[in-house]
Amino acid sequence: MYSSTLQLQLQLITMKPTYASKDAQIQVVQRKETIFAGISNKGGDHPVDLHVQQLLQRQAKGSTRRKNTHFDRSLLTHAYERCRKICAQHATTFYLGSLLMTAERKKAVWAVYAWAQRTDELVDVANSILASPAMLDSWEERLEDIFAGQPHDIIDTALAHTVQQFPLDIKLFKDMIKGMRMDTWKTRYNNYQELEMYCYYVAGTVGLMTVPIAGISPKCVTSTTSIYKAAVSLGIGNQLTNILRDVIEDASMGRVYLPQDELEEFGLTDKDIFSRNVTEEWREFTKNQITRARHHYDQAEQGVSQLDSASRWPIWASMMLYKKILDKIEENNYDNLTKRAKVGTAEKLLMLPLAYAKASGWQCRGTMLLPH
Repeated sequence: MYSSTLQLQLQLITMKPTYASKDAQIQVVQRKETIFAGISNKGGDHPVDLHVQQLLQRQAKGSTRRKNTHFDRSLLTHAYERCRKICAQHATTFYLGSLLMTAERKKAVWAVYAWAQRTDELVDVANSILASPAMLDSWEERLEDIFAGQPHDIIDTALAHTVQQFPLDIKLFKDMIKGMRMDTWKTRYNNYQELEMYCYYVAGTVGLMTVPIAGISPKCVTSTTSIYKAAVSLGIGNQLTNILRDVIEDASMGRVYLPQDELEEFGLTDKDIFSRNVTEEWREFTKNQITRARHHYDQAEQGVSQLDSASRWPIWASMMLYKKILDKIEENNYDNLTKRAKVGTAEKLLMLPLAYAKASGWQCRGTMLLPH
């Protein structure tokens, strides 16, 4: 049985299905290297690159520095504990990775996540239809207050303290709000270029926020720009994974976060999603989307290896746990319409030693751990 929302969406669909020929599907595979390229390696050639460059310019000017506001120690303890609970409740995979961080860093990550979760809920709760530009304007003004050391509530207090401890850029938080604004009016994405920019706003920004908290190794052998680009790739990879896992959940809110042109190339329409019609065309389409997400993770690995040694393990763990979700979709024979890809707690725990090996510059060969 479908929910009433799904039934309504099914009634609203007017697009007639078109079926791609085998030649058309072959063309999709042939141009995989182009459409899966993701973030450009050439400076300025990609909109996301421009965001990264502007961020680094602001950091170089010291625009992320701010005056400290004194907060009561017991109040901060309570504030960070509230953020920890929000993270543990809504993002178990991410939370498990955060537990491996140093005390100050994991508290900062929890504060950022709690704010991001509350921002997301503004447009993703059951009454998200009530979300308005005015409401998001008010939320953005509240963000300004947080960065000015004037929090509105206990959870805001944790973030207000965090932004004084780490050089976090308010523009990234505003960009995330911009992504939430998109959710109030945009429910379809014509192509991957549009979808990638959405993923940047709602998740790539989180990757960029994480870099100052995690820190960059003093022995780093690559450019700061490449590390920040890798952080964006990690965020986008995570968001693409979320999209593939949550296709039906998003559809229940009338949203399809999949490139419409690529759906069409495989002979698919929104109707296949709302009716939970798992066909061979759907499986092939999903397989290609998984390849794209993994490409972003591959790009992210290059930057994660250059982070501060105390942060590599949790970041590696979080990334590997997210990648495991893609494995689960494959194990479900690319059926993410009637089955939800879920990684069990035992599996997550078993990933931690391997993540530690990766973070330490070791790799598994047979039954032994050997250095790269």
